[in-house]
Amino acid sequence: MPFIDLSSIPYIEPVPGCRMRTPHGQNLMLSYLEMDDGAEVPMHHHPHEQGGILLQGKVQLTIGDETRIVEAGSLFIIPPNVPHRAVAVDGPAVVLDVFSPVREDYAELANRYIPTIH
Repeated sequence: MPFIDLSSIPYIEPVPGCRMRTPHGQNLMLSYLEMDDGAEVPMHHHPHEQGGILLQGKVQLTIGDETRIVEAGSLFIIPPNVPHRAVAVDGPAVVLDVFSPVREDYAELANRYIPTIH
């Protein structure tokens, strides 16, 4: 399915104040993440490579040993197994993350596949 209507995909809330929609194909997953002011994705790591762009707001982002405040338009890449954390600061934030390969845990949480048009 080459076109995705984000509003038709139910969100999941992996941590309080963070809602995400995770459409995916065979080898790539998108994660549209909406964060409330002060919401935190705690320090974690995974074997998937992750890249992203902050679409709206401001986020305190820690990747490995480095922490920065990033604003809309900022891009980042997180190598596999590197610890990272994000906190929305000074208001809500929206982040678009890309994972490769697909995060099985998110796909399982969503418990659905992208609907196909017949």
